Amino acid sequence: MKKPALLYNKIGENKVKCRLCSHNCIISEGKYGLCRVRKNEDGELYTLVYGDAVASSMDPVEKKPLYHFLPGTFSYSIATVGCNFRCGFCQNWQISQVKEAEAYEDSSRRILPVEIVKEARINNARSISYTYTEPTIFFEYAFDTAKLASEEGIKNIFVTNGYMTEEAIEMIAPYLDAANVDLKFFSDSSYKNICGAGLKPVLQSIRKMKEANIWVEVTTLIIPDVNDSVEELGLIAQFIRDVDPHMPWHISRFFPNYDYNDTEPTPVSTLKKAEEIGKKYGLKHIYLGNVDERIDTVCPACGKVLISRNIYTLQKNLIKNGKCIYCNTEIKGIWS
Repeated sequence: MKKPALLYNKIGENKVKCRLCSHNCIISEGKYGLCRVRKNEDGELYTLVYGDAVASSMDPVEKKPLYHFLPGTFSYSIATVGCNFRCGFCQNWQISQVKEAEAYEDSSRRILPVEIVKEARINNARSISYTYTEPTIFFEYAFDTAKLASEEGIKNIFVTNGYMTEEAIEMIAPYLDAANVDLKFFSDSSYKNICGAGLKPVLQSIRKMKEANIWVEVTTLIIPDVNDSVEELGLIAQFIRDVDPHMPWHISRFFPNYDYNDTEPTPVSTLKKAEEIGKKYGLKHIYLGNVDERIDTVCPACGKVLISRNIYTLQKNLIKNGKCIYCNTEIKGIWS
């Protein structure tokens, strides 16, 4: 569904400059932005995916992954086609990596913001997640939905690559409660060569979201011989610590997919190494992802297990009023 876009400028000769993500695409008449879902028509920018959900599902909020945000609740998850990255290891490439916005038109389901909020409420979802693909590229759709959800007392979550502009963050911030941001590398060249993007805007987004009182958790998919060096993992851990040592870091195991079919799965020992590096640099909450292990939230002061999870299933939660029941230490997060 076509709808006028937000956050762009007309710059003459029927060209427009998109201010939504950090690519800042200059788009000529009849052309698409890099995301392939925003198009210049007669000198006006349009989003082409408004209301066209290519995926929707009820998920445990832990699947986002968010471990310090309303644990044990469900999130109504929604996505359209498209992305502003070109990651060769994308786990959802079938819906994110499309040449044109119309490519998946027949598989999309028309569901408008008011209907999303209604479905979330009927299914007792405590939140709505804009996920699976990059929510920044369907910003207008997410923005309108988030405003309605907030009015109904339903929380909003972005699962994002963090490549939006500060202006976009400022616009969505009053309605955005949490985000999981992929910090894929700590190398600008890796971002450029593998994703077609850059490192600096992602770091700025994490800081900006934190300043805007959005609850942020960070995920790094660790890929063998790509971002698994002690040096790079240490730089990621240091950055997170400097923003907030209580910000959860999710270290996820890579499995072969898309253009990375010849790469071996990440050894669990590599994830354990990353966990130790994170602890060395003072991170309080580190979680291993895509592994068949119980995942606990531990009090950083007394070391007692406060939340137990079996993959995405909550088994117990001993955090009361945001504090450890054993030693009364505050555990950072959104718990109710």
